[in-house]
Amino acid sequence: MIAAVDSHILIIVPCYNEQDTIESVVAGIYQTRDKHRLNLDVLVVNDCSTDRSVEAIRRTGCLYLNLPTNLGIGGAMHAGYKFAWRNGYDIAVQMDGDGQHPTHELPKLLQPLFDNQADVVIGSRFITREGFQSSATRRMGIAYFRWLNQFLIGQTIHDSTSGFRAFNRKTLALVERYYPDEYPEPEAIVQFGLNKLRMLEVPVVMSERQGGVSSINTSRAVYYMIKVTLGILFIFLRLRNRPVLTL
Repeated sequence: MIAAVDSHILIIVPCYNEQDTIESVVAGIYQTRDKHRLNLDVLVVNDCSTDRSVEAIRRTGCLYLNLPTNLGIGGAMHAGYKFAWRNGYDIAVQMDGDGQHPTHELPKLLQPLFDNQADVVIGSRFITREGFQSSATRRMGIAYFRWLNQFLIGQTIHDSTSGFRAFNRKTLALVERYYPDEYPEPEAIVQFGLNKLRMLEVPVVMSERQGGVSSINTSRAVYYMIKVTLGILFIFLRLRNRPVLTL
């Protein structure tokens, strides 16, 4: 079930050295757009790639931002959200450029926004536990962040590190102003919770990355856990006494 054909949607694809996958990702998004008759644009945010990603992006014919310096995933997405807000998009969707997020799963994220059931929709690997489940080390980290977020905001998000998520206009008003940098997904959960945004997880089947290299590996796992924990606590302490977001 897909409706709300009048909703103007922007798919934001952060890209860092994704020359081998970015064209197929964008092509898949356009196929889903045509199949479901969605009013949809694609914006690739090239985060100062050092390979031939820019050439591949240009061949797709999509919109793109070419950042002059590497900002990391948070900075790249913040640029994309600013673009979406300032150009009047109703919905913004984050999708990875490495092929992990199958484009045919897009309708699952969009439907709750079309039906006004949520402000933030997160594609979760851990509801039906189908498809690629990530490594055991990462699953332990995800479980830890699930506990931490539940403790701080009283809401359980099973896949808080998922980068497959969709925001409505109300959420865009928030992330246009501020969005966490470097490893933003778990930190943003607290940001959304403290602003009383309605968060909803939907089950999706993800794939292994089809190209590129993850910024998080086993040797950086402890650093990642400590840094993101501090980021989550910082956001919680900074925002807990502030007024709820209003448009």
